[in-house]
Amino acid sequence: MSQQKENKASQLRKIFKKKGIIRIVGAHDGLSAKLVEKNGFDGVWASGLEISTSFAVPDANILTMSQYLEVAKTMNDAVSIPIIADCDTGYGNSNNVMYMVKKYESAGIAAVVIEDKQFPKVNSFIPGRQELAPLSEFVGKILAAKSVQEHPDFMVIARVEALIAGWGQEEALRRANAYVDAGADAILIHSKSKTPDEIIEFIHAWNNKSPLVVVPTTYSAVTAEELEKLGIKMVIYANHGIRASIKAMEMTFSAIAAYGTTKPIEKDIASMEEVFELQGMSVMKLMEKKYYRPQEPIKVIIPAAGSYEDEISLKDIMQDIPMPMIDIRGKSLLQRQQETLNTLSIQDITVVGGHRGDKIQLDGVAVIQNNDYKNTRDLESIMCARDKLEGKVLICYSDILFDADVIDKLLKSMADISILADPTYVERTGKKPDMDLVSAESPPMLNKRRILSVAKTNYAVKIGTDIPEEQRHYEFTGITFLSAAGTQKIKDWYEKSKIKYANRSFHTAPNFKQASLTDLLQEMIDGGEKIAIVEITSGWMEVHTMENYKLSCDLLAGK
Repeated sequence: MSQQKENKASQLRKIFKKKGIIRIVGAHDGLSAKLVEKNGFDGVWASGLEISTSFAVPDANILTMSQYLEVAKTMNDAVSIPIIADCDTGYGNSNNVMYMVKKYESAGIAAVVIEDKQFPKVNSFIPGRQELAPLSEFVGKILAAKSVQEHPDFMVIARVEALIAGWGQEEALRRANAYVDAGADAILIHSKSKTPDEIIEFIHAWNNKSPLVVVPTTYSAVTAEELEKLGIKMVIYANHGIRASIKAMEMTFSAIAAYGTTKPIEKDIASMEEVFELQGMSVMKLMEKKYYRPQEPIKVIIPAAGSYEDEISLKDIMQDIPMPMIDIRGKSLLQRQQETLNTLSIQDITVVGGHRGDKIQLDGVAVIQNNDYKNTRDLESIMCARDKLEGKVLICYSDILFDADVIDKLLKSMADISILADPTYVERTGKKPDMDLVSAESPPMLNKRRILSVAKTNYAVKIGTDIPEEQRHYEFTGITFLSAAGTQKIKDWYEKSKIKYANRSFHTAPNFKQASLTDLLQEMIDGGEKIAIVEITSGWMEVHTMENYKLSCDLLAGK
């Protein structure tokens, strides 16, 4: 078992005990917190000012404790260094402070800082109302906070605002002493002076009674080294992240608005690679490689080497462009097939081209050329992709549009070889001369009342273009799914049949070279293999004629 990760409160407590000044930078979300860590700082200040600004609301207790806490948790999840949370006045009285401490500590926050102003507070750098809470009230808050913390290393830091409110050094010291006596783990002495002089005066009077924390927003010339020599234990650069991002975004957006292009500013903004790295993409990829167990991949073979002269009314179009690349409302038919398959996590797609196969180009789709396409048909084209005939394989004719749900239904078939077949198409359109039909063991129950939607598996007894009218039950959609065993059977039967029918006709084909997939399936049925029928009545269409083409364009308008 791996060693338990160190509590971040203990982590912070440990660096408090070390020599040297602790450097903390303000952040407002997970990304800015990550950049703080990336640049080598000791911890992240979950800044009330930065978080309020990121919500585009004043830093004046407009946001709720839950909103601040949620952001602090996001930061804590994003980094390995401690988070010190700016908790304003504690979001109410002692009861609110106790609830706040419990929630922040349970979220893994290392320390909270509460300030001795009246609720609701206003940012310390805003002129005007800066009302201090009575000393006794704030001491009560510190006692309450320390009484409910679970881990001894969790820190409660008291923020003294007497110098901000103009109450002077004496009041600041009086309050700081009282807060330490009440159990505060450190004092944040705050100042809005342009120089560190009043901070230095306080330090000299304080005499190192407890660790001191400063926020040199207005006296920014002082260095961390100088502060360390003065005895400061922690310096917080509280709001520079949000201020830097505002400036950078303003410059970028105004440049895009002015130029009408992003090109001039591309060199000045983070690359996408940097963005991915900050997201943790490389780590995710490593983990994915180690632990992700993908489903068995499914390869897709699309035979598209048929002669354009077979496409009767599309002949003129197909002379210049192969079927997969025919444009249907701004996308090629192949792209529409690919997008549908991708929604089912099917990525490995291979098209076998023939006439104008050079025109088949689509990112993410492999193309193989059937150089003998003039003398062969779809069975030989499928075998041109023999290297892809391993494991689960989906074979789909190139002129078919389909919905994802019908493919998903086919993929759920447990049979080794399954075909998608439609019992309604024959009735609607009549039998075309080259329509692939299927005769089944059990005729479909079309227009008959079904008792259950799930029926036993139905198997094909005959498939092809030569089925007698009285035996026609389905139209074959041109989509076939093979299990790993089914794929092997297809290859075995192909090799056996190639030898057996070398010099004679092969079912509907005049010779084996001109055979279709349906001829091979018929040979397998005759040899005792089972070809399961997955029945559908919608969700697909063939683009085989000009009428089909026009209909597909109409149906896919806007898609």
